[in-house]
Amino acid sequence: MFEKILVANRGEIAMRVIRACRELNIKTVAVYSKADANSMHVQVADEAICIGEGPSTDSYLRIDRIISAAEIADVDAIHPGYGFLSENAHFADVCESCNIRFIGPRSAAMNALHDKSSSRNLAKKAGVPTPPGSEGLVETEQEALSVAKRIGYPIMIKAVAGGGGRGMRAAHNDISLVKGYHAARTEAEKAFGNSGVYIEKLIENPHHIEFQILGDTKGNIIHLGERDCSIQRRNQKLIEETPSPLFDRKDFKDHRKKMGKAALRIAEVAGYTNAGTVEFIADDAGNFYFLEVNKRIQVEHPITEEVTGVDLVKQQILIASGEKLSISQGDVQFKGHSIEARINAENPFDDFRPSPGRIEMYYAPGGRGVRVDSHAYAGYTIPPYYDSMIGKLITYGKDRADAMDKMSRALGEYMITGVKTTIPFSQAILQDPDFRRGTYTTAFVERLLTGARRELIQEQA
Repeated sequence: MFEKILVANRGEIAMRVIRACRELNIKTVAVYSKADANSMHVQVADEAICIGEGPSTDSYLRIDRIISAAEIADVDAIHPGYGFLSENAHFADVCESCNIRFIGPRSAAMNALHDKSSSRNLAKKAGVPTPPGSEGLVETEQEALSVAKRIGYPIMIKAVAGGGGRGMRAAHNDISLVKGYHAARTEAEKAFGNSGVYIEKLIENPHHIEFQILGDTKGNIIHLGERDCSIQRRNQKLIEETPSPLFDRKDFKDHRKKMGKAALRIAEVAGYTNAGTVEFIADDAGNFYFLEVNKRIQVEHPITEEVTGVDLVKQQILIASGEKLSISQGDVQFKGHSIEARINAENPFDDFRPSPGRIEMYYAPGGRGVRVDSHAYAGYTIPPYYDSMIGKLITYGKDRADAMDKMSRALGEYMITGVKTTIPFSQAILQDPDFRRGTYTTAFVERLLTGARRELIQEQA
């Protein structure tokens, strides 16, 4: 087992990793930018090392500085969290070359799935359905027009790198395709340093379903069920739940088993180890398609922990240390229902514009079935350089209705002043009839933010 782990991240995920390490009696080292000097993860770690200025390009994305901090602190391993360098195969290789264990998938698997285009090809090799699209990168607008003509509109232009909805544009005709092609490339270059894009058929108003996987270094791979991530704005998730209400429908009753097996096939073909997530989209006709593999722990991992009782971050650490999975697929049991709401410092009624600044008052909800993963506190200043997430509110209930009721109650207790947050918008989602019935798709948020419904929500907020 490791004696000391460096956490190469910030915010709530850094806190989450530090807590898991403490329960495993492992010492921790936090790294931080100057903008994060007062962040909670810096205070609770056993050691803390500053690695640069506020912008992530000068700190959390600096491999050389993170490795230097790891060598100074003499750590055994590095946990990258999510975002930043978590899916960077080169970083994983550098860690291993410095005799520091990378707590994540092996670089070979990361390279096999290094971008969304490569992942599509691997899924095809595994016999998993993918939406019609380009065979690889689309290098020119003429090539983009040719692909669109072959597969038919509407289409989606997607950046091969990164995530979070950046570098993605939908197109319904040639004019919007040309405009979207150049916009997606420009945005992808700025966000990920990679302007590469590919094209696939746009499945309109789909359901977004992902499966959590775990693989050890002994060849054992399991999945821990699905999460429904269809509540999202601009392809960024707001609320997630498990199990998915989609599978309560008669025409989807066999899809949990089919999609779970598909996720495992992809993991096996890739030689995947550690924690990861295989994402799918499904249409109302009962078809499902592979979307991508997230080669790291996910923001929404706590809801899987709540219904399975499996601590995913601890499993990551144990797997990286060489231990065999302690559970098999047959041991995985699902009990109850769990929902997560991301609490972001954003104004949902101003196009989700970020709202950095000083938190004046902070009071987190509690009670049975309520969990809050956060790094925030009264007096904490949210920097403008990073993701706007303040924390995650997770509820657990004996069934979906119970989990929703707990979430509504907890959102009503959550008090944050000084910055705008998504709390009132999440409250509106929880009260919406389509959400209560579980009949929502990825078009849900756009519908909620139009017309009279938007005005009513703003009045209530």
